[in-house]
Amino acid sequence: MSTSGSTSQSTSNSTTYLSQRPIKGDRILIFDTTLRDGEQSPGATLNVEQKLAIAHQLARLGVDIIEAGFPYASPGDFEAVQKIAASVGTESGPTICGLARATKKDIDAAAKALKPAAKARIHTFLATSDIHLEYKLKKTRAEVLAIVPEMVAYAKSQVEDVEFSPEDAGRSDPEFLYQVLEAAIAAGASTINIPDTVGYTMPAEFGALIKGIHDNVPNIDQAIISVHGHDDLGVAVANFLEAVKNGARQLECTINGIGERAGNAALEELVMSLHVRRQYFNPFLGRAVDSTEPLCNIDTQQIYQTSRLVSNLTGMLVQPNKAIVGANAFAHESGIHQDGVLKNKLTYEIMDAQSVGFSNNRIVLGKLSGRHAFSTRLTELGYELSEQELNRAFLRFKEVADKKKDITDRDLGAIVSDEIRSFPESYKLEHVQVSCGDRAMPTATVTILTPEGNELIDAAVGTGPVDAVYKAINRVVDLPNELIEFSVQSVTAGIDALGEVTIRLRHETGVFSGHAANTDIIVASAKAYMAALNQLYYSLANQEQRKHPQKSKISSNA
Repeated sequence: MSTSGSTSQSTSNSTTYLSQRPIKGDRILIFDTTLRDGEQSPGATLNVEQKLAIAHQLARLGVDIIEAGFPYASPGDFEAVQKIAASVGTESGPTICGLARATKKDIDAAAKALKPAAKARIHTFLATSDIHLEYKLKKTRAEVLAIVPEMVAYAKSQVEDVEFSPEDAGRSDPEFLYQVLEAAIAAGASTINIPDTVGYTMPAEFGALIKGIHDNVPNIDQAIISVHGHDDLGVAVANFLEAVKNGARQLECTINGIGERAGNAALEELVMSLHVRRQYFNPFLGRAVDSTEPLCNIDTQQIYQTSRLVSNLTGMLVQPNKAIVGANAFAHESGIHQDGVLKNKLTYEIMDAQSVGFSNNRIVLGKLSGRHAFSTRLTELGYELSEQELNRAFLRFKEVADKKKDITDRDLGAIVSDEIRSFPESYKLEHVQVSCGDRAMPTATVTILTPEGNELIDAAVGTGPVDAVYKAINRVVDLPNELIEFSVQSVTAGIDALGEVTIRLRHETGVFSGHAANTDIIVASAKAYMAALNQLYYSLANQEQRKHPQKSKISSNA
């Protein structure tokens, strides 16, 4: 991990948080669930190739465990987990994990999908709060207490590494929770995950919950305590840091904090909190205050690249004021701040932008730039493209180089993401032309190649050029939908900057997103809309009904 300036803080009260019992683990494991819980964000659906791209980047980032998906959910999820297990789950790579409800069918599917991984983990769960037992599971405490060890033992018969989660632990009766966790560990669970499923718990409460588990579960020394939490009240990261102080040694998080509802605890915020405030957290892990040893295995310089990739592929934009990875995270507008930073960065910056991978590196590209130089730079940036993807990206690179003098690393990221992002192009945008002005009726003409191979041309007028384009496309592509979000961002500064357009549309079957980048915003808007429509068309054509892990009823253990 790269170093950065930070101020030494007093830690004289740190030991008051911990009991005298030894805590298993002297470093923090990072469990990334971007590909499972993160993908549950409305409109963030990823195809297999996109999941593979993110998984490879997560491995470069240095996460310890990748929760690759919920194999029983659908054939697509199963395939994605299986391919990630085979290509990313190498001996030197991260552990690959599959989620499974506490049923044999779920566990069998996870075990089969994970088989190619050198290090495989099954993560099984069952709710323990009275509200979930009564209204969701319709089971008694005694029934749950019987199911948990049976299913953990069954998972253990499939793989060596088993994790168990008592869903809605934050609202569960602590005494019952202790009993369930003790039974799960006795049955073979080596990781016990404590989820704040609905994002209800406050930091002091969550810390006390972890401490109570550490103090009251007799065999807790045989398992790592993990935490999982949602950000409904905006305190997920604070909850996790409090959990670390009380014995948690695995953090389940996502890139950019994406996930159900308000999302999950953000990986980048957790990692950089532990990194910048290492002197504060060292004593909680039994280390000397001034120890410089990293608290986790993350390569912080890969954080920004990973954030951009996930944002581009999921269509989930990162707000400018987002901590660590937002566009304004290291920007200073105040004159006083600017003056201080120019004299010494530590006056207003607690970490170096380069420590998280922000880069001002530029390469000058033009018609004479070669494919080898292009490929080499992509490799340096961490991209691994197939020969076909590289060829498409190089053609796009040439197109952009004709219009834009200087191509930055961020431009390259936008270009590459476009090439590995899309669902199959069932409908292909061949041509778009717009006429508009302050006294003109905005008019758009589009040429689209249909799945049957027919070339159709149509035109429409709208309230503006983008509206006209979308209406023209809708005259050809008969997929009724409601546009619920339209966003435009500049990749870099300058009049010739690439513009990134992200759109989200709603259909009765779900929310679908599209993303595209181009020096022409109208073209980017058209391509983004087509990407979302192709995702919708693909979903309807496959009619793949994905099960939701927390919302699908467990009727039996057979």
